[in-house]
Amino acid sequence: MEPPPPCVNMNTTQLNEAGNNATQHKFHPCDEAVIATNDDASDCKRCAVRLGYWKDDYIGYFVRNQERKAPEINRGYFARVKGVEMCVEKFLKKTSGNCQIINLGCGFDTLYFRLRDTSHEVKNFIELDFPTVTARKCYTIKRNKALLAKIHDEDGEVRLSPTDLHGPSYHLMGVDLRNLDEVDNKLQQAEIDYTLPTIFLAECVLVYIEAQNCRNLLKWIAQKFQSAVFVNYEQVNMNDRFGEVMLNNLRSRGCSLAGVESCLSLETQTNRFIDCGWSGARAWDMVQVYESLSTAERQRIERLEMLDEGELLLQLFQHYCLVVAWLGVVFKDLDITVEELMSSLNID
Repeated sequence: MEPPPPCVNMNTTQLNEAGNNATQHKFHPCDEAVIATNDDASDCKRCAVRLGYWKDDYIGYFVRNQERKAPEINRGYFARVKGVEMCVEKFLKKTSGNCQIINLGCGFDTLYFRLRDTSHEVKNFIELDFPTVTARKCYTIKRNKALLAKIHDEDGEVRLSPTDLHGPSYHLMGVDLRNLDEVDNKLQQAEIDYTLPTIFLAECVLVYIEAQNCRNLLKWIAQKFQSAVFVNYEQVNMNDRFGEVMLNNLRSRGCSLAGVESCLSLETQTNRFIDCGWSGARAWDMVQVYESLSTAERQRIERLEMLDEGELLLQLFQHYCLVVAWLGVVFKDLDITVEELMSSLNID
C-alpha cells in the first residue's frame, strides 16, 4: 500500500503552484465552470446557515461571502442538506460506526467536522474533488487550528501536500473522478477497506461527468465494494420547459451537464445505478423529501423568511431529486422516512 505523501508546510506560493499544477492534467472544456459551482453552492449554504436554517460552525471558515440569497434558494438548500443527512444518519445507525464515508466532489462540505461534534464514529472519512478545489480546502484547514484539531488526535499526525491531506481517519485528496486508476491509487493512499460498509455521497456531481465515464465509475464501485450505499442529489425532470430553462442557464455559465441523459426522470436516475450492477435503487423528488421532514422542522424554517414565490419553490423541488442505491441486501431498506427519535447532525 502506497504511504501518504510527506508532510510539508504549505504557503501561499505553494498554494498557487498547486493550482497551476492541478490544471496540467487533461481538463475538459467545462471543468473550470464545474469547479466554480462549488463556490456557488458554498455561498448558498453559508447564507442559509447565517439565517438559522441549520447549524454549521465550520462553513464560515471556508466561505466569507455574506450575500443574501432568495428565500426559495435557502429553503431548497435546507431540504438538500437534510435529505442527504437523513440517509447518512440511518447508514451510521445501521453500521454502528463500523463503516466508511466517501464524499465525491466534496467541495467545501463540512460534514466530517460536524460529525466530529456528535457521538457518531466512522472508521474512515474520505473526500475527493478536483485538485484546484482540494488545494483551497487543504490551505483553509491548515491555517485554522479549530479545523486541524478535529482531524488529528494525540497519537496521530496530519500530513499535508499542496492538494492532499491525511489524518488518522480523514483524507482529503485531489483527483479526477474520470480517471479510475487515479481514484484507485488515491483510495489506497487513504487506506481504503473495500470489505467495509461504505456510503458514497454526491451532490450535483455525476451530472457533470460524461455518461460513459459515469458508468465506468459506478461499475467500478459496484465491482470493488462488497457492501455500499450511494446517495446522489441532483437534477431531474430536465426534459420539460422549466428544465430547459435550467439547462440553458447552466450552459450560459459554461456547464454542459454532460450526464443530463440520466436526469430526465426518477426512473432514469435509478436505472443509471441498476444498469451498472447495483443491487437496487429508489428515488424521490425534493417535494417528497421536504414533506418527509418533521412538521416541527418545516414550521420552524418556514418562519425564518416570507416566501413570495411559492410556485417557484415547488418547481425547483420538482426538478431536483435524491437517489439511494445499494449493493447487497443490508441497506435495501434505507429510505427518507423520518425516525421519531433520530438525533440530528446539525439541526438544533
